Amino acid sequence: MIKGAIFDVDGTILDSMGIWDEAGIRYLKSNGIEAPSDLGDTLFAMTITEAADYLKEKFALKETTDAIEQGILDTVKDYYYEEAPLKSKVVRILEILKRENIPMAVASSSEKAHIEAAFQRLGILKYFQVIYTCKEVGEGKSSPLIFEKACEELGTDPGETYVFEDALHAIKTAKKSGFRTVGIYDRYSEKDQKEIQETADIYIESWEQSSKLWNILGNNVENESQNK
Repeated sequence: MIKGAIFDVDGTILDSMGIWDEAGIRYLKSNGIEAPSDLGDTLFAMTITEAADYLKEKFALKETTDAIEQGILDTVKDYYYEEAPLKSKVVRILEILKRENIPMAVASSSEKAHIEAAFQRLGILKYFQVIYTCKEVGEGKSSPLIFEKACEELGTDPGETYVFEDALHAIKTAKKSGFRTVGIYDRYSEKDQKEIQETADIYIESWEQSSKLWNILGNNVENESQNK
């Protein structure tokens, strides 16, 4: 049974992956550089710092890594503060978990201030006990550290803590580290959907399935195969 929940943000809670798909391209364009159309795919699994390092080396940028990182953040800041929308019906699962006294945390690659601003604007900050970012812990989601930190804060056991994610590499990391996983469909991870379905303990196509999801989460894990 579920005792704790750790949520990704972009593509899971917020319908915001599009801005990250474009962030590197927009930044390079502002510096007069034409970026390859698949740059977003290349940067997808990186932290912001790793992305800045990559852009500096790949495109021989004169700016420091810190300056490039800040440039990327400036590119997406207004979007989080003013525009980023919730994924449809995600509040349903947050309400269900809150009602059942399941503690919730956030583990995200995005900037903490951006997450807090978006969550405050959308009225969902109240659901989460803690927000951890990859920048804060110093590792991307190819490392389990961010999930372990969040789990420690929740005071739950990994085997009874569910990680809600849209990204294949993060699902693999969490599962390998003993967490239970829920894969969430997002159009920006379309190419990975088959493997996400095969890897995650539970897979849902949208938060419209929140009630069905809770029926599985609230029962023995042997029932999870019903939603595969």
